[in-house]
Amino acid sequence: MNLKKLADVVAKIYKLNPKVEAVLLGGSVSRNWEDEYSDIELFVFWNEAPSDEDRKTPIKKVKGDIIDFHPFEDDEWSETYTTEEVKLEISNFLTHTIKQIIDDVTLSFDTDLDKQCIVATVHDGVSLSGDLVIKSMKEKVNSYPVELSLAMIEENIHLGNRWNNREALLNRKDWLMLYKVMVEVQTKVMGMLFGLNRQYVHHPAFKWQKQSLQSMDITPENIVNRLDSIFLDHPSNSVKELEDIIGDVYELIQREYPQIDLSSVIDKSLFLRPKREIRIMER
Repeated sequence: MNLKKLADVVAKIYKLNPKVEAVLLGGSVSRNWEDEYSDIELFVFWNEAPSDEDRKTPIKKVKGDIIDFHPFEDDEWSETYTTEEVKLEISNFLTHTIKQIIDDVTLSFDTDLDKQCIVATVHDGVSLSGDLVIKSMKEKVNSYPVELSLAMIEENIHLGNRWNNREALLNRKDWLMLYKVMVEVQTKVMGMLFGLNRQYVHHPAFKWQKQSLQSMDITPENIVNRLDSIFLDHPSNSVKELEDIIGDVYELIQREYPQIDLSSVIDKSLFLRPKREIRIMER
């Protein structure tokens, strides 16, 4: 099944509704990252609020089976259904809502990941209908602001106090908490790298990490394999590798933005929870 062709067919059905201003293909398919597990993500932009019937009519026309059908929530109507053994995830927005989100991210430098994901979809997505509407949006998101880059770095540069407990967690073999801390820190590393490379985050959990890193110009050497090893190697090696990656990322930040004073941040990242000496009392 050619997912782009099916997406185009479905988009044409949505466009039959005069309330629909544009349809945009997003997700892995729009970036040519799809694999055998990929579904179709369509963003449908409406000039007025869609009714349940507006949303269900295209599903009926493609003989789809509904998996989820959500009411209006967080500025979005969403539904998931299958047709021809392919899952489609539909995100419905009012066009003016999308324009406001674009302004929030590109003019107010809002680092909210859900908003960035929408902007990333506009930036990378493929127009299937309403080309003029999509073109206007793409022009607004084409240039990633330096201020947003700095905001992303500032938001993720502090690793949190739990990172200072890594040696204790490692020696205690407190694996669940240790790996939770490593996930949190690696997530912050990804946030800094997206900011450094001036790329909009396209998934709040940094899905498609490998492909994202490969698309970046500013990264530590061999970053894909090094980040993979953190969850595949022995925990003691993983902690050491993550420490080295953090140091490398801080060096990149200092190179790109020498005006940022990282001295206290670096000291905090290197700090380890003190180990208390236990003395055995002589009798």
